[in-house]
Amino acid sequence: MNAELQNIVTSPIRENLIRFEAVYRESLHSDVKLINTIIRYISRKKGKQLRPRLCLLSAGLCGEPTENTYRAAALIEMIHVATLIHDDVVDDANLRRGWPSINRVWKNKLSILVGDFMFSKALTNMIHLKDFDALDILSSTAERLSQGEIQQIEKAIKKNMTEKIYYQMVSDKTASLFSAACKLGVMTVTEDNDKREALAKFGEKFGLVFQIKDDLLDITGNVEGLGKPAGFDLKKNILTLPLIYLFENLPASEVKVVKRQLNNHVKKSEIREIRKLIEKHGGIQFAENQIDRLAKEAQDELNIFSDSVYKDSLLAALKFNSHRNS
Repeated sequence: MNAELQNIVTSPIRENLIRFEAVYRESLHSDVKLINTIIRYISRKKGKQLRPRLCLLSAGLCGEPTENTYRAAALIEMIHVATLIHDDVVDDANLRRGWPSINRVWKNKLSILVGDFMFSKALTNMIHLKDFDALDILSSTAERLSQGEIQQIEKAIKKNMTEKIYYQMVSDKTASLFSAACKLGVMTVTEDNDKREALAKFGEKFGLVFQIKDDLLDITGNVEGLGKPAGFDLKKNILTLPLIYLFENLPASEVKVVKRQLNNHVKKSEIREIRKLIEKHGGIQFAENQIDRLAKEAQDELNIFSDSVYKDSLLAALKFNSHRNS
């Protein structure tokens, strides 16, 4: 995120972020020294924290953030980080945000347990909200997150992902948490259902853009920008949107060749060739077009809100999301 855009996104919630950080740290504190050590390690490379930022901005757009706003932002980030820890174990990943992953440093058993600890802390935080509507959203989101991840693994094995199934999967495994972040933010400050639904839909579209952009960066990015090796998803047989588009536009005989390569622990040279095929047959441009379409739909969801610094920040975050390089 360039400095100007970062300032626009952050400026209305600068003080709110300080409070969020305090609530987040307090919520994760443990009497077990090793847990605190691992949590501190995770926090050193905390990433963009887009989800809690969206939660705080959504609240600010509709009112004054409350203590429940900060709790909601914290638990959303807890759930997100817990899923990242578990994902790295599933993917046998060695890098996360450019640093050795938790499972690489502390091995799989401890990684899973720390991920479970963060989920349990998120559950505790949910109870503190004392809001059944919020609990309903969060329980549904947790189910969707797991369902989307399992579906992705299933389709990677069978290699039969369609564009329709892809969007359903991404909506569950990625967009659901962005949507929950925005909706929880507004729920903590207003009971206006139109505003709640508009921001929930904004978050959903935002999350779809986020995942498609990740798909693209896996093909066009590099380890410095991504914090993980480019082509990692191809190597793990994950069927992303550009690859799905390629399969739908290649002759059946060539599709079989590519699928055979993916099934046989694809080599670096083969990854380079698959990337060239994706670009040649329009997979990259297709994904970029979908990003533009979904970003416009997300932007339109904010039309019901009056102009404000919070609306400007949400639009700036959407712009960053669409054009980021990491």
